[in-house]
Amino acid sequence: MPLYEYQCSNCGHQFEQLQKITDNALIMCPKCAHNTLHKLVSQTSFQLKGTGWYVTDFKGQKKEHVKQATEVNDKKTDTKDMKTSKVTDKVTNKTEDKK
Repeated sequence: MPLYEYQCSNCGHQFEQLQKITDNALIMCPKCAHNTLHKLVSQTSFQLKGTGWYVTDFKGQKKEHVKQATEVNDKKTDTKDMKTSKVTDKVTNKTEDKK
C-alpha cells in the first residue's frame, strides 16, 4: 500500500498515512478536526536506475538465463561458421577443378 503525506491548511499539521490507491483522500485533520487536509506531492523512495528492468533480474534466474542465451548465441555462431566454411570449400574445389 502506498504511503501518502497530508497537511492541514488550518493548523499546519503534517503526517503520513498508509492507504490503498482506491481509498478516498482524507479530508478531516486529526489534530484540529477541520476539513482542511490536502495531499502533498513528495519524493518516493522507490527508484529504477540503469539500462532496464527485466523478469530475469531476480536472484538465481539471471545466471541461468545468461547461460542459456550464451549457449544459443554460440550455437548460432557455430552454424554460421560451418556454412561459411562449406561455401569456401565448394568455391576452392571448383577453382582447383578448373586448373
